[in-house]
Order: sequence, then structure tokens, then C-alpha cells
Amino acid sequence: MTAVDHHLPDAPEANDVTDAGPPDAPSTGPSNAEVSAADASAVFHSWSKQGGLQPLPLAGGLGTRVWDHDGNHYLDFSSQLVFTNMGHQHPKIIAGITEQLQTLTTVAPAHGNATRAEASRLITKRAPKGFSKVFFTNGGADANENAIRMARLVTGRDKVVSRYRSYHGNTGAAVVATGDWRRIPNEYARGHVHVFGPYLYRTEFWASTPEEECARALHHLERVIQAEGPSTVAAILLETIPGTAGIMVPPPGYLAGVRAIADRYDVLVILDEVMAGFGRAGEWFAFDAHEIRPDLITFAKGVNSGYVPVGGVVISDEIAHAFDDRVFPGGLTYSGHPLAAASIVATQRAMEEERVVENAATIGRDLLAPGLAELAAKHPVIGEARGVGVFWALELVADPDTREPLDPASVARLKADLIGRGLLPFVTDSRIHVVPPANVSADDVHQALAIYDDAFTAVGAR
Repeated sequence: MTAVDHHLPDAPEANDVTDAGPPDAPSTGPSNAEVSAADASAVFHSWSKQGGLQPLPLAGGLGTRVWDHDGNHYLDFSSQLVFTNMGHQHPKIIAGITEQLQTLTTVAPAHGNATRAEASRLITKRAPKGFSKVFFTNGGADANENAIRMARLVTGRDKVVSRYRSYHGNTGAAVVATGDWRRIPNEYARGHVHVFGPYLYRTEFWASTPEEECARALHHLERVIQAEGPSTVAAILLETIPGTAGIMVPPPGYLAGVRAIADRYDVLVILDEVMAGFGRAGEWFAFDAHEIRPDLITFAKGVNSGYVPVGGVVISDEIAHAFDDRVFPGGLTYSGHPLAAASIVATQRAMEEERVVENAATIGRDLLAPGLAELAAKHPVIGEARGVGVFWALELVADPDTREPLDPASVARLKADLIGRGLLPFVTDSRIHVVPPANVSADDVHQALAIYDDAFTAVGAR
């Protein structure tokens, strides 16, 4: 397959974002080089060496497509940072934000607000029975931060057990709960303990089957809690499906086993649904596919397709009632901001009306699962394809027998090749995460699979 034509047809009407591509670039305006240089000189970028940065400028987006200032167009299979679950510029979400903007732009969190209350109702509607309240935050990191705070206050205990392969955010406790390299230069918070979770492809437990991996990971978790002292452990904090760490869908029985261990030692369970929730895994909450009822649920990203910064904690009634006669010592100036709340309301209604969660499940089952399996069978550089819904990872290896990760230079060339062919990928470590919007079309998936195939073929030839 040759490189795709990056110049697509004119934009569709506002109520039809999927039937046509975005407009050509304007004849006037800054170039990619100008925007990239201005950005690099003035913006301090996260998780980056600041010298020599060349950020890819994006000028606009529509549906599953984005484009830059030079007129190049890309199929967005990154969903940015895996949050545009409804794609770019969805007209119903834009309309909801605009209506709120014209009614009441901002309000202090101490006031009542109808839009905020409706956002909470629509979120708790998707939670298990016995979850009636939401504490709103500015994003996923401070959602996890406040869930940890609630757990410690309610239990009177300090320690939080999380996984090494995880990412929970960049605030004080959240980044220390994180397991990857970003924790190490930021370990200023106390009371954090880490364990290995199930990951059969690179098992830490010498397992050869999902059942062995599950049983041994649960045994490891329980032994760590026992060794730390159960009376010191407030909560187990887990991403339902670890996202940035590798999209590792838990094996059957694992999350139910975590709940059983937590109950044995009177420990709370916090499930981080920031990336996996609201359609990404083909469910409203990813844990809906597993036998577990958490005590606290954190969310952000997909709840409003990332259109306005927002996150929150869905609180079980037992924990919420613990603060009926006790002050909760936490708050944020923009907690439940009206524009953020309006974006949630519009997104949740549009997702239900358009059956977006069902679409994500169907796309995952009928197209991505077989399509990525076919790519893995064809290209030895793909050691494993795994995932669910519109939440998939391709594990890249230098050798399929030893499972040695593909070297960074080759990964970088593959990323550049994909971008050159008109696909915006999500690349981390030695993996490509295949994470399109949850309302992605079958045609877009077929186009993306062809681009991946061509790029892997080119890498194999080199």
C-alpha cells in the first residue's frame, strides 16, 4: 500500500461529522515549522527533555481525523492521550458547552448547580447500586489523589497498594502510586507499596497459562498485604485495565480475587477507570465485564471526550455517609465547573443516543481482534496483540522467541512511518497502542489496519 492521500474532502455539516473528511488547510496562516518553533520556545512540555523538541502541530480536527497547518491529514488512532472517545468536535458536545457558556460560565463549587447535579446523576447511573455521589476534580490525577485521601480518612490506615505496571497521575500521591519510571524522581509521598499484577506475556510468576498467572498474582498480592501488616493498609488501587503500562486485560477471576482479598483484611478497593472507562473497553465501566464491586471509582478522559479538563471520584454510599457529620478536608476551586459539567452531560447523552459503547464493543470484537491478530501472525515484530473494545496494544519485539523488546530507534522509525502514511499513533516504550475513538467507523478501522500493515512491512524490509 502506498502512502494515503492526506488531502481529504471539504468539511461536512455540523450534524454529520463522520461522512466526510476535514477541510484543506487555509491558504494563509502559520506553517507547521513556525508553530512548532513557537511552541518549543515558549511551552515547557511534560515528560520531555526540553532541548530539541519538535512537537507535531495540529490545527484542527473532526471526527476521527486531525490535520496540521501544512494541510496534512491524519487518522487519529491515538485519541490524543486516549481521551477523545467521541472523536473531535462532536456537534452535540460543542452545543452543550456553548449553551452553558451562554448561561453561566463559572460558579464556585460551594453553590448548587443544576448542570453539575445532572452530570453526577448521569455518571452514577452507570455505577453499581449503592453509588449516589460524585466528587468532581480537574482531571484523573487529582481524582486518584482524593480517592486515596478518602480511603485513608475512612479506614484510619495509611498504606496504599498499587501495581508496578501502572500510571495514576502526576500529583503527589498519585505519581507515587504509579509504578513506572515517573515515580522514581517524585517519591515524596508516604505509605505506598507496589506489587506485580498479571501480565502473562512477560510473566513475573513463571506462569504458562492465564489461570496460573491469575492465581500466582493473587497469591503475591495477598502475601504483600500480609507482610506489610493488613491493619496498616487502607486500599488497593488498581487500573481496571492498565493503560499506558500496556493494556493488560485482567484474566478471568483476577479482579474478583482482589475483592475477596480486600474483604478478608477489611481493605478498600479503588478502581482507576480514568483511561479504561466510558466506552474505551466496550463497557460503560471496564469493571462491568468482571465480578467486582469497588468502593471508589476514579474517572476522567472519556467521560467528556476530554473537551474540558475534568475528573472525579464516584463514591460508594458507605464512604459518602462517613462524611455526613465529618468535614471532608479536600476541595478544588474548579470542582464541578459548569463548562466541564455541561461537557459531561452532553457526552453522556450523546453516547447513549448513538450507542457508542455498543459500537466500541462491536468494533473490538469483529474488526480489531481479528485484524490485529492477522497482523501479528504476518509480522514477527509483533509479539502479541491484546485488548478489548477500542483499547488494544501491539507488543513489539526484536525476536519473537526471546521476546526481547524492539529497540527504541526501530520503534521511532515505525512511529515516523505511520505518521508519514497519515495515521497518528500512540507509541510508548516498545508498544503501539491501537486506541481510536469509541465511535470509530468500520471504514476507518479497515484503513488503519492497512496502514499498520504497510508500516510493519516497511520496517521488516529494513
